[in-house]
Amino acid sequence: MPHSLSTSTSAPLTRAFYERNTVRVAKELLGKVLVRRLGPVLLKGIIVEAEAYRGHDDAASHAYMGPTRRNQVMFGEPGHAYVYFTYGMHYCLNVTTEPAGQPGAVLIRAAQPIKGIAEMKRRRRVDNVKDLSNGPAKLTQAFAVTSTLNAHDLTLGRKLYVAEPFRPDPFAIASGTRIGIRVAAERRWRFFVKDNPFVSKQQR
Repeated sequence: MPHSLSTSTSAPLTRAFYERNTVRVAKELLGKVLVRRLGPVLLKGIIVEAEAYRGHDDAASHAYMGPTRRNQVMFGEPGHAYVYFTYGMHYCLNVTTEPAGQPGAVLIRAAQPIKGIAEMKRRRRVDNVKDLSNGPAKLTQAFAVTSTLNAHDLTLGRKLYVAEPFRPDPFAIASGTRIGIRVAAERRWRFFVKDNPFVSKQQR
C-alpha cells in the first residue's frame, strides 16, 4: 500500500502507456499520481482504485453501441481525459486507452490525497481526509474536474495529468466487479490497492 506519501513526481505518463489493453492500463494506473494544476495551487493524489471499460465487446461501456457526441473522445487518440456528467449531479474522470479508433477508457474511482489537501477540503466541504476522494464523484469535486477538461491531453503535463511517483511503495492489487452497472457485471475489471483506506469499496 503506498504510504510514503512522497509529493514528488516525474514527467507525465507517455502516450504509449495509454495505448495498450484497457484492463492492463487500469491495473498499472494504481500507484500512479493524479496531478491537477489550479494556477499556483497543485493537487496530487495516489490512484488507488480504477475500473476498465472497453468498446464493442463490453456492454457496460459508453462505447458499446458505437461513437456518439458524448463518447467520441473514447474513439480518438489515447491519453486524453474523458469527463462526463452522470445522474444529473456528478462528474466522472476517465482516461482513454487503446489505439485510436479502438475505444477504451479507465474510470479513476479513488485517490489517496498527498498534496493540496486543504484546497480539497475546501472544495469538498469535509474535514475527514479519507472522505475527500474515495469515490469517482468525490474525486472530481476534490480535484476540480469538470466537463471543461473533457478531451484534455493528459500527456502534456498542463492542467491535468498522471505521473509516476519518485518513491513508489510496493502494494498488493485486488480486483472486484465493477460498480453501478447492470450488464457485464460479472467482469472483475475494477482494480484497487488492497486494504487501502481510500478505496471506495473493498473486495466483494
